[in-house]
Amino acid sequence: MELSLAQVQTATNASVLNVRAPGSLEEMRARGWSIDSRTVNPGDLFFAIQGDRYDGHAFVSTALEHGAIAAVVKESANDLDGPLLKVSDTVEALQQVARRARQEWGRPIVAVTGSAGKTSTKDIIAELLGTRLRVGKTGGNFNNHIGLPLTLLRMPENAEVGVVEIGMNHAGEIRHLAGIASPRIGVVTTVGYAHVEAFDSIEGVAAAKRELIESLPESGVAVLNADDERVLAFRGAHAGRTLTYGFSASADLRATELKLEAEGASFTVCGVRFETRLIGRHSVSNILAGLAVATLFDFDIRQLARTVAALAPGKMRGERRSWRGITILDDCYNANPEAVRHMIDVLCEQPAQRRIAVLGEMLELGQMAEKLHRDVGTYVANAGVDVLIAIRGVSRFLAEEAREAGLSDHAAFFFEEPENAGAFLRNFARAGDAILFKGSRGTHVEKALATMEA
Repeated sequence: MELSLAQVQTATNASVLNVRAPGSLEEMRARGWSIDSRTVNPGDLFFAIQGDRYDGHAFVSTALEHGAIAAVVKESANDLDGPLLKVSDTVEALQQVARRARQEWGRPIVAVTGSAGKTSTKDIIAELLGTRLRVGKTGGNFNNHIGLPLTLLRMPENAEVGVVEIGMNHAGEIRHLAGIASPRIGVVTTVGYAHVEAFDSIEGVAAAKRELIESLPESGVAVLNADDERVLAFRGAHAGRTLTYGFSASADLRATELKLEAEGASFTVCGVRFETRLIGRHSVSNILAGLAVATLFDFDIRQLARTVAALAPGKMRGERRSWRGITILDDCYNANPEAVRHMIDVLCEQPAQRRIAVLGEMLELGQMAEKLHRDVGTYVANAGVDVLIAIRGVSRFLAEEAREAGLSDHAAFFFEEPENAGAFLRNFARAGDAILFKGSRGTHVEKALATMEA
């Protein structure tokens, strides 16, 4: 999206310094948007954001040297040169400009949220819609108060639909971000314990996810997972249409004849047989969400079977491969209790001599952390996992509870550092094993995998 600096000034009520003449604001157009001076392209508007480690104001001169058309800075920044737009809060200004750009663009947006599966579901929706429409989407998981505005600002002007991901770590955040994105379709995948640290209970998490559906216009559509009771309860949050998907007999778009295999799955929807390389029942649920959204754009799902068959997992998001005769399930990107259970089920579906779960600490669980790790430990022991390797912090309770539930001391291990777990696995793993690697982003379970394979 391109905007003139006059439009930016109007959106943010900024004070303008060091611009040639007032009239030139109309002529000066931002052709791109950046918060990182290292990646500034000529014509970008640079927003000086103060983060936890760095203050963007220290890099304004670098951004301008790299060709930024101007920089948006805080009012108190008095020692900077070059064309500047001064505002009270640069993050708020970024959001205000994104809201203006979204209004200018004006095409429908699909917003996806959920405790698990939102990034994969967002990507699936974009792939399916992209078979006929020009689609702009969230890159990676740019889903927060900075990432979502950047996604909207970087939306291709010729895109016919946008697909965005909305995350949260506190009450009110989804409502605020939905107010910026103005989605016409809201998709909720699951409600679970992810980010429960910021809430009193899972009901608090549910209330936060519900904000997306409450934010939809009456002409919008809520797309809800019929297999999650907390999500299904959101039907009352929206006066407009609701479309449900899932395996439940009550789902509007229902999968039947589900067959889960080591390397994928097959299922039937509306008489059409689908096959996918994505692994696990949860992946089929994500595909159903994508098919449901596609029907809202008048797609014939019979024409989407080939696209579903070609879907591939994202990096560290359920990738399956072989290494020295060992099946590797790389799901290192993130973790919460529900997502871990999903992947434990996938691990136990693998044909293997031994099934080994390498599980990192699950973060942002607050006062419930010990209990939730213990619950997963019990699940692991009862699911048929042969060996558990827990990594870092509170995950020691996961290993402890797995032993209590039946795993022997020689089959449940704890390591504080992922590299040490990987070094252990290098000697312990053997051909015929299947190994799942999964943990929260901050646990860096991928380092265990890399060390094992080194």
